Amino acid sequence: MSVTLNVNGTEQSVEVSPDTPLLWAIRDHVRLTGTKFGCGLAQCGACTLHVDGQPTRACVTPVSAVEGKTITTIEGIESSTAKAVQQAWTELEVAQCGYCQSGQIMSAVALLEQNRNPSDADIDAAMNGNICRCATYVRIRKAIKLAAEQLS
Repeated sequence: MSVTLNVNGTEQSVEVSPDTPLLWAIRDHVRLTGTKFGCGLAQCGACTLHVDGQPTRACVTPVSAVEGKTITTIEGIESSTAKAVQQAWTELEVAQCGYCQSGQIMSAVALLEQNRNPSDADIDAAMNGNICRCATYVRIRKAIKLAAEQLS
């Protein structure tokens, strides 16, 4: 079945079953590999991307649920918020192995798009479910706060 997806502002027609996880449509058919497979159960956050601006776990979201919606991957984030987050991530050298970082960044951008001055509790709530096996959580929090300062 052909499903049309709006990915990073471009219409993409993919031949997949309607229950195919969005993650595999993005990686295997659209050929954007920044969104990572982690657990396949929506528990680790590595596959986080945005659907209509909301952080979404692509590993459990069927393509049929996002047809007609705007999908943004790590390759497509371009807002001033995204730039501030990416700059803070680089400045504070957040990434260690880097595998989870696209999902971390997508969640952080979504948080700061909604809340320009998040508390520690706000950050914890927004980043809950984004697992970093290298445990760079302290640097992630610092980077989110730095990006928030830069946006103020």
